Amino acid sequence: MQKISLFILFVVLMLSVACSNTQNAKQKTKPIVAVSTFALYDATNYIAQGSVDVVNIIPFGVDPHSFEPTPKTMAQLEHASVVFYNGAGLEPWTQGFDFHAKAIDMSKYVHLRVLEHNAHHEEEHHDNHHHKGIDPHYWLDFENMKIIVHIITQELSKLSPSQKVHYELREDEYKTMLDMLEKEYAQKLSSCQADTVVISHNALGYLADRYHFHVESLSGLSPEAQASAKDITRIMKDIQQKGVHTIFFEHFVNDSVIKSIAKDTNVTLSVFQPMGNITADEAKAHLSYKDIMQRNLHKLTKALQCN
Repeated sequence: MQKISLFILFVVLMLSVACSNTQNAKQKTKPIVAVSTFALYDATNYIAQGSVDVVNIIPFGVDPHSFEPTPKTMAQLEHASVVFYNGAGLEPWTQGFDFHAKAIDMSKYVHLRVLEHNAHHEEEHHDNHHHKGIDPHYWLDFENMKIIVHIITQELSKLSPSQKVHYELREDEYKTMLDMLEKEYAQKLSSCQADTVVISHNALGYLADRYHFHVESLSGLSPEAQASAKDITRIMKDIQQKGVHTIFFEHFVNDSVIKSIAKDTNVTLSVFQPMGNITADEAKAHLSYKDIMQRNLHKLTKALQCN
């Protein structure tokens, strides 16, 4: 009788181990989807809801403009089923990069802002190698984000057809959130006393075009450009003539000059988050695209003195 009991116990144990191994195998076979910017990361995570492993190509806290993939990153990309990257010149490392997975340049599907040739400060500092005359910060336009979300949903549905209905439901939820943000921005930026924002690197073009305010920046679209004495003089003149009360700077961009200008002109200094990437602290706080865009709106309404 004791031998039979031991045998049954052994069988139960083996079945338990087998089930555990099967479960682990299932977890390991989840498709890997790699993304290059925070906006793509946020949308993919929301739609996938754990059905895929989302790999952030550019680690949180790293400047996307100067990022170069490490051997570890390259190994992760080799195992990815799909790679979503921003395009429009934001990731110079993708030029000539041999993607083993299906790689999708999201800029091919959205509405891009082309630089105006008469915008002297943008053209003077424009970095052709990085931006090619295109503003790459298109995720700040909510209509573009809707397009991004749709493309992500389509590609995830191809990877996991059984999840298609769930993906489409979450796509609708994400788009509803974007509609709400759009209404908030339109309402709160509709009546403002000021019409100009000063920032270190112009990541605000899409928002400025849609909500009708002006942007003056030290370095145009290139965050790496060094501000000249002429640039500093121009910005200080704009601050005085246009009644600017707030100067924005960004994480990952050298802020020493913009801080000096703020001090010399006695205006408020504030951080604007354009979301090319987020900081390690923001990641720890689990901030979403929605959270950050609402914070940005609050700062814009203060800077533009909106009612």
